[in-house]
Amino acid sequence: MTPPGLEVEQFSEAPEPEEPGNLTEEVLFEILANPRRRTVLRELSRNETYEIGELAECVAAAENGTAAGGVTREDRKSAYTALQQLHLPKLHSAGLVVYDKDRGTVEPTLMKEEINIYLDVVRGNDIPWHEYYFALGVVSLLLVVVAAFDIFPFGLFSDIGWATLIVLSFLISAMLHYRSHAGTGIGIGQKPEQ
Repeated sequence: MTPPGLEVEQFSEAPEPEEPGNLTEEVLFEILANPRRRTVLRELSRNETYEIGELAECVAAAENGTAAGGVTREDRKSAYTALQQLHLPKLHSAGLVVYDKDRGTVEPTLMKEEINIYLDVVRGNDIPWHEYYFALGVVSLLLVVVAAFDIFPFGLFSDIGWATLIVLSFLISAMLHYRSHAGTGIGIGQKPEQ
């Protein structure tokens, strides 16, 4: 029996994970808003278990655009500290990873497959489609101008040939755009919850 006034407060190492059904889209998108957490989840979709040091090296490499072996000690330490103190506990409490601080390991949960669709929507360094189409339009306009003045070697190709090439480039781009987003119709055809 503990004497009055000497009660010891209990602290847990990591918060208990939420039930998978309790994770709202708002919480999930707030979690995925951070590039380090997205990198962790992407890495865990490739490999089942990581030690924190390995994961920190992968995160630092992704941030610096280098291979895992080309990461500096400072970058690795910065990623390691942030993962250990902030990102892994947050992912663990959301039920997205199993973070064992004592063993120093991180594993994905059964929610891994469900999260991958959101990771596809919230991409890292991809060019947004609207920027791609804008660039394609600018290049097409330049081709039309250069072809109209018969500047060598563009004058060797007929005007109808250039028009066909430009239309085909937009058509192929639109088909690729459609295919890339065909599986990401989140909530389409579903009635909103009341």
